[in-house]
Amino acid sequence: MNRPDAVAFDVVETLFSLETLRPRFTAVGLPAYRLETWFASFLRDAFALEIAGVYKPFREIASATLGALLAQESGGAEPEKIEHVLGGFAELEAHDDVAPAMSALRDAGIEVATLTNGSAKVTSALLERAGLRHLVQQVISIDDIGHWKPHREVYLHCAKRLSLEPHQLALVAAHPWDAQGARRSGLIAGYVARDGATFPAAMEAPDLRGTTLVEVFSGLIDPA
Repeated sequence: MNRPDAVAFDVVETLFSLETLRPRFTAVGLPAYRLETWFASFLRDAFALEIAGVYKPFREIASATLGALLAQESGGAEPEKIEHVLGGFAELEAHDDVAPAMSALRDAGIEVATLTNGSAKVTSALLERAGLRHLVQQVISIDDIGHWKPHREVYLHCAKRLSLEPHQLALVAAHPWDAQGARRSGLIAGYVARDGATFPAAMEAPDLRGTTLVEVFSGLIDPA
């Protein structure tokens, strides 16, 4: 494996935890454990639409799946409840290992970018709020091309935006499907196992893995 010229981070769960949303779930009458159920349903619907050739942005799908969950749990999907929960995306907290990992990459002369299924505007605001924006050269969103990760074109678009060939770019994510999508598109793939998650055997193994971003990026900076 060659040392990459740039690293693109996935954003939600990889850089920013969803835990900020949990009390918002309980505030609108949803059990706290439903956060994971909702996010899995949200990704399922996003991927199903992608396969069917229909593009809808992050917030539209998130709102629809949350409305369905509210209707199931309480019999009603009031718009103000949906807005209360989704408003929490502006307040997501960065994981503790993000700043050290980004700084290490920058110190090593490796460009840093983000590649998100969300919007560039929300991502930029999150990075600013966390004091990380100065470490990131480009904030890249799927909205640019109208495809969801792990569609191949998203990763190729990211490489093009960074003026790199795919093999010169690494993608690091907390989602196995994202790491596999990057690797199948010719990128270097890194996987961070948030909360000790196991990489599924059915998917193509990433080039690098670790329990923290610092572990993953140490392998990117000094590949064996």
